[in-house]
Amino acid sequence: MRTIVGWMLAVLVCGTVSAQDPWEVAIKNGAQTQEGIRFCDHFTWGWLSHVDPITGLIPRNLNRDWWWNAKDSAADNYPFMVLTARMTGNHHLREVTRRMLETERAKTNRVDVLPDDYDFAKQGFRTEEIDMDSLIFGASEYSKDGLMPISEWIGPSPWFDRMEEMINSIWNHAKVETPFGNIPSDSVEVNGELLQTMSRLYWKNRDERMKSRLFRLADYYLLEKDLMEEDSIRLDDHGCEVIGGLSEAYYIASIEDPKRHAEYKPKMHRILDRVLEVGANVDGLLYNRVNPKTGEIQDDDLTDNWGYNYNAFLLVSQIDEEPRYREAVEKVLSNIHKYLDFQWERGSADGYADSIEGGINLSNRIPTESALQWIDDSMKILLAKQQPDGIIEGWHGDGNGARTTLMWVLLKTQGVTVSPWTEDLQVGATLDDQGALYLVLKNNWKWRGEIQFDRPRHREFFNMPSDYPRLNEFPEWFVVEEKVQYRVEIEGEEPKMLIGESLRHLKREMEPESELRIKISRVD
Repeated sequence: MRTIVGWMLAVLVCGTVSAQDPWEVAIKNGAQTQEGIRFCDHFTWGWLSHVDPITGLIPRNLNRDWWWNAKDSAADNYPFMVLTARMTGNHHLREVTRRMLETERAKTNRVDVLPDDYDFAKQGFRTEEIDMDSLIFGASEYSKDGLMPISEWIGPSPWFDRMEEMINSIWNHAKVETPFGNIPSDSVEVNGELLQTMSRLYWKNRDERMKSRLFRLADYYLLEKDLMEEDSIRLDDHGCEVIGGLSEAYYIASIEDPKRHAEYKPKMHRILDRVLEVGANVDGLLYNRVNPKTGEIQDDDLTDNWGYNYNAFLLVSQIDEEPRYREAVEKVLSNIHKYLDFQWERGSADGYADSIEGGINLSNRIPTESALQWIDDSMKILLAKQQPDGIIEGWHGDGNGARTTLMWVLLKTQGVTVSPWTEDLQVGATLDDQGALYLVLKNNWKWRGEIQFDRPRHREFFNMPSDYPRLNEFPEWFVVEEKVQYRVEIEGEEPKMLIGESLRHLKREMEPESELRIKISRVD
């Protein structure tokens, strides 16, 4: 399925294969990925030049707030240094980012394993008093926005372990009473983050206690509390998390608890229907904040998190075979190109990053030519915001620019990475109408390393039954199945057959200023 989607994407982006040589498309994509990798490298080294010299941790912001915190430094900035290091295979970055995790765990835990703000001037906690709500919020943000995307890409790791231990610790301090038992917070943001993170943790380990707690949260919102009877609901950041989180719990219920799924269904559909009724403009873009009871638009600025919300629509459409929710996604994707000049979050790089991220995730499932062109054009705006020293805007949101750039790079390589991925390399790929991968590497300097092909991470890393639409994922494009056979044609060499397990890490050498062309076809 993902290979077919990838082929559709290639055709839509590039026109029909007969109209454009796939090798030329791959070369063009490679020039774009070089820009993207340079952007992420420079971002990472730029921020590392500002670390606290004692701990090696990065500050929250560069013009103020000289401390590390979980909800910003750890959630929004640090993770995409980790992922830049992992995707490029840079040994030094991998070591630095690994040590930062070790330091964070050793120095910032305040209650159990829940981290608190760490002041560099004091070399200790920033506040004297313990604020449990703040600790729970910080850990939920760090888990959902930081550790979850790392884990989606690299699978089991110390970062996954950190996420799991914090989520369990949060539940040890669940004090908010509900008819279904205590929950950790009365915040829709925190609970939405927990719903998303716990869904991934449940699929990974099939822990019944995790599922029970997950359903306790979902029961509260889908059987007891009525979000559509609130005076206000945010479809923007700091509110939209609950819609995506509920859709993930809804997915689990549809597979493992049909009775609960049936009980959830009326309110889940009511939420989505009401969002479309009062929260969307004529093109399907969503407002920041509305009153779901009266339909009043309370903040008519358009949210850069439109794609985050529409992940839920697409997932529910798949679960319940409800075409109107998929049609809503198709509508917004067919109109997003009209908003190329829109100032997301008043022109912030973070606003562009979040908006483009949503477009990439949805385009992985519903490729739309105009939306894909909008992604490329919007990326030019985002990349141009970087300063010569690698810093983007000098606050913790800089990391989100790197996150989205890495996602865009993977779109342009169909999920292929190389190690080491040096800045002189151009790596680009596309698919033909048969689903065959055309991969081109070009370099300036001698290169020796591995070409790494993506795998069905949703299944191999998380045991998920399908690659369902979700926030903070890295979409799968061309994936190499472990037991499937592939025909590998390297220009200048005899074709050979390789099993997927052997193909995933293809060792190669390139002389300076050379070009390597590889065609890979699945043999069914």
